[in-house]
Amino acid sequence: MSFDFDATVVGAGAVGLACGRALSKRGLTVLVLEKEGHIGQGVSSRNSEVIHGGLYYPTGSLKAKFCVEGRRALYAFLESRKIDHWKCGKLVVATEGAEVERIETIFEQATANGVEGLAHLTGAQARALEPELNAHAAILSPESGLFDSHGYMLALQGEIEDAGGSVVVSAPFEGATPLSGGGFSIRVGGEGAMTVSSRLLITAPGLSSQTVAASIDGYPEVDIPERHLGKGIYFRLVGKAPFDRLIYPPPIPGALGTHYRKDLGGQAVFGPDLAYVETEDYSVDPKKADEFARYIRRFWPGLPDGALTPDYAGIRPKLHGPGEPQPDFQLHGREHHGVDGLMALFGIESPGLTSSLAIGEAVAERLSETS
Repeated sequence: MSFDFDATVVGAGAVGLACGRALSKRGLTVLVLEKEGHIGQGVSSRNSEVIHGGLYYPTGSLKAKFCVEGRRALYAFLESRKIDHWKCGKLVVATEGAEVERIETIFEQATANGVEGLAHLTGAQARALEPELNAHAAILSPESGLFDSHGYMLALQGEIEDAGGSVVVSAPFEGATPLSGGGFSIRVGGEGAMTVSSRLLITAPGLSSQTVAASIDGYPEVDIPERHLGKGIYFRLVGKAPFDRLIYPPPIPGALGTHYRKDLGGQAVFGPDLAYVETEDYSVDPKKADEFARYIRRFWPGLPDGALTPDYAGIRPKLHGPGEPQPDFQLHGREHHGVDGLMALFGIESPGLTSSLAIGEAVAERLSETS
């Protein structure tokens, strides 16, 4: 049976585009569908643009594996394509003695995950690197950094198109029907509404993952995990950035917590926090500046009064609610849902951006094995 495309990817964020690139590299014709008018308008555009080292995730988990593999591949990709990035390093800081045991646990976890170059620092050593820092002790992760996520996604799009694939925006996925001989009939909405056939189908639409899976005929409802929306807001500093390195306090339940970065434009940004919400609301409440300031002064006592201004918000596609354990990335193939040629991704939040190249390769590899 002939198909319009070998593979169709739903979602043109970092992970969807990385999946499309990995499939294109294997000689497949690829279609990437994006409901928004531009690529990377969802989760991929509302984050810290941090390249994570791989410190925090349970050893053997997909998050640990893909973060370390993805980070190594990402630096090489960014360097070879001259995409703006900065391996600035990260300090995970214990601001008081009671937090030392927590950061030591992170060090042990990171070492088990194969993270390179880690170092224990005393408070004095940390302050020698960042004089305005309040630190009782710290861990240095030299492999952590920042990058231009939009430049990265444009490069992924370019590679898909150079290989003969198509990335189509303003083209919402409206559903798919598995065909009796294999493959899928896929309904695409928008002004150019159409139906296309594809041998493989990959869903990576971030916050819409559950809705998209439910619109595939025959997809078992029991295999669709419950969606939780984890909102995080950011504040920007008015004034000179106080640190060059990323500054992270110990993580909070369910997230890495409010941290500091000096962005590629040289400005200081703090965030995100974590609040569970019911709707996709991207507003930033200016009144939260005082709460942020109290938290920031734990590691930067010199924060001037009134120096924080509201910046932006992001929403993470979480699979756990408040107080629940944080699950791993979910890559659901035939063994989960029983549908040949389909890979459905759920819960691709942090470190999904760092992990994207590794996720793409894993998806392409698994579909190659089963097809």
